[in-house]
Amino acid sequence: MSAPSPDPAEALDVVLVKAGRLKIRYPADVVRDDGTRVTVAAAWASPGVRDFGFVQFGPGDVFTEHYWRDRWYAVKEVRTGGGTLKGWYCDVTRPAVREGGELRVEDLDLDLWVSADGSDVLRLDEDEFAESGLAERDPHAAAAAVRALDDLELLARTEGFGRLLA
Repeated sequence: MSAPSPDPAEALDVVLVKAGRLKIRYPADVVRDDGTRVTVAAAWASPGVRDFGFVQFGPGDVFTEHYWRDRWYAVKEVRTGGGTLKGWYCDVTRPAVREGGELRVEDLDLDLWVSADGSDVLRLDEDEFAESGLAERDPHAAAAAVRALDDLELLARTEGFGRLLA
């Protein structure tokens, strides 16, 4: 486990890896690091608009991202540049590792979208997860990933993310 951040105003790079390859790297500002959870703020890091059908992410959007060193997921609160909440995009990942100026996270394909009003709770990419072969290569990680998605969905459908992210 890496040590808590001494300076909450510092910057780092979020490095998202998928299937052993770099998926994306982007700069973020550390909001908080208590030794277990790292919270960062980042602008939309991809060029142009990404339309998922149920939500669009694009230039001006602001992500407050919560990563845990002891949990198999990350929760990203998404707002427009004007501050309007779009919702929460949750990535199922291995626990985050912070080393130096990087926060490394391994994406395990499963995702959850929760709309701002909580009316839409969508499990995403279960087909990609099944095709990834993780269950055969690393049954422990695959089981932890499925549990993480189930836990996130239950939380979203019951009490929401308020206490989790407080």
